[in-house]
Order: sequence, then structure tokens, then C-alpha cells
Amino acid sequence: MKLLKQQAITKGETTIVLDGQIRNFIHQMALFFVLPFNKLNFCQVLSLNFMRKHFSLVILVLLLGSSRAFSQQNPQNDAFTFGEELNFEVSYGWLNLADAKLQINKKPHTQNNRPHYKIDVYGKTKGAATIFGKVNDNWGTYLDTTDIYPSLSYRHIEEGKYRKHEKVYFDQVNYTALVELFEKDNKTLKSVKEYKLVSKVQDIVSGFYYLRTLDLEKLKPGDIVFIPGFFDKERYNIKLIYEGTESLETEIGEKDTYIFSPEVPKNKLFRGDYPVKVWVTQDQNKIPVKIKANLFLGSLNFDIVNAKGLRNN
Repeated sequence: MKLLKQQAITKGETTIVLDGQIRNFIHQMALFFVLPFNKLNFCQVLSLNFMRKHFSLVILVLLLGSSRAFSQQNPQNDAFTFGEELNFEVSYGWLNLADAKLQINKKPHTQNNRPHYKIDVYGKTKGAATIFGKVNDNWGTYLDTTDIYPSLSYRHIEEGKYRKHEKVYFDQVNYTALVELFEKDNKTLKSVKEYKLVSKVQDIVSGFYYLRTLDLEKLKPGDIVFIPGFFDKERYNIKLIYEGTESLETEIGEKDTYIFSPEVPKNKLFRGDYPVKVWVTQDQNKIPVKIKANLFLGSLNFDIVNAKGLRNN
């Protein structure tokens, strides 16, 4: 599958032509979301199938939506550091479904003889949602502290009886990604395959942290940015639109924020032209404080509940 050509920031409205396989992948994701609402009652929507198939996909969409960047060659990280922890509550309407956590390890880790941030994202169902099936997911990345690109990413997915364990080794010089899949025990190697890339790429977690190194003050409403990435054996380009600023009341106080919306192809899952929105603080830390997805029925919200170990107080 060909990677869409990376572009610099553009002004105003722009149309992006998705590669056929990318379009199919997004459509499949949309079907996974919308079918439960079309065919099941509310209790069944909260079933094991819904939680297993949809919880990780929701986080995927929202993180990819956040994984956007300029074509900035030498990012300067003044936004995050070792030991940072961001905690979120995931809700659907009045129902609290899960907790999510973004955490940077307290000490640097060495990969390819270079220091890296070890960053983990955790998602875990709670309360009534666990009655229908438990979700306990972990996405992670080893992010080079200098150029803010990943050397290694991994996924440990535990959703009901479903298991997936994966490691991806990135060669950002020779443009390759080596994908290792493991059996359910996470010990026995199942398969190894190398994929060719055409540029440096971010993974599902690292792209968000790359965003935080950028100078967001220069953006104007309507600006569009792209970033190349690699996830689930596929290359992709994410398009994100800057919408402006807003003052938002959160659990960690009132925050001035930037608002971003990833472009989502038309489908039956989402409502509106730009159904997913991300609020990022308008300060030196640039942390997400809210993510909202307007679904066909209701909305899904990620709301920050606390933030620890921030680089800038």
C-alpha cells in the first residue's frame, strides 16, 4: 500500500484522497462501531463483544486523531518529561465505562545506544462495564529523547478471551518496520515480518507526544497538518484541522485550550462533519484535557481527572 505524500501546513479547506486500503480499514472500523447501535439494545451494546471490539478501537481513533504534526525537522521538547502521568475517565452518556492512563516512566531507557522515554497508555474497564467482559489494554512506545521518533512500540491487548501481543521495531534511518506477533501466552513468537516505509513514522502513542513538542501558537483556524504513521501493519497519513481556542472547565481547573479535529470519512458511526474533537492546554505542557466523539447515538468522552509530574508548573 502506498503512503500518501506528506504535506506541509496548508490554509483553509483541503481534500485528502485516501489510499484504497486505508479507506477500507476506516470503513471496517466504522462498521464495528455502528452495528451494535443498529442491531442491539442498550444492554447488548455494553456486552463483551462491544467492549472487546470497540473500546480499543475508540482509543485508537482518538489517539490517531491526536497524532498530528507539522513537518518540523528538529522538535524541541519543553512540554513533557520523565515521570509524567495523565489520568482520564471514559464515559458514554451517564455511564462511566473505563479508566485510561498515559504514563512516562521515571527513568530513561536505552534503545539503539540512545536514551528513550518509555511511554505507556493503559485502558481498563470498570464498574458495571466489567460485568459484560473485562478490558485491560496496554499500548507502549520507546521514544527517542532527541528526535522524538519511536524505536520500538508494543501492544498487549486483553479483552475478554481475546489476546494480542505485538512488538514493532522501527529503523528510522533505513525506513523499515519489523513486526513480531506472539501467541496468547506472550512468550512464544508467532510470526515476524518486515515492512518497507518511505519516511520516518510515528506509532499510535508517540505521535501524540510529538504533537506536544510543536509550536502551536503559530496555528490559525483552518490550518491543516499531516503526519505519516504506522499501525497494525499499515502506513497512514493523518489529517488534523485546527479549530481555534476555548476556555474549558476541567477536574484540574479552568484551562485555556487549543481545539483540534481529525478528519473522519463520512460513515454511519459519527455525527457531524468533524465529530471528534481534542482539547489541548494552551500552556507549556500542552496536555489533552478532553476528547469527545459524537457518535450516531450519544457521545463518548475522555475527561482528565488528574495530572502528575508535569514538566512545567
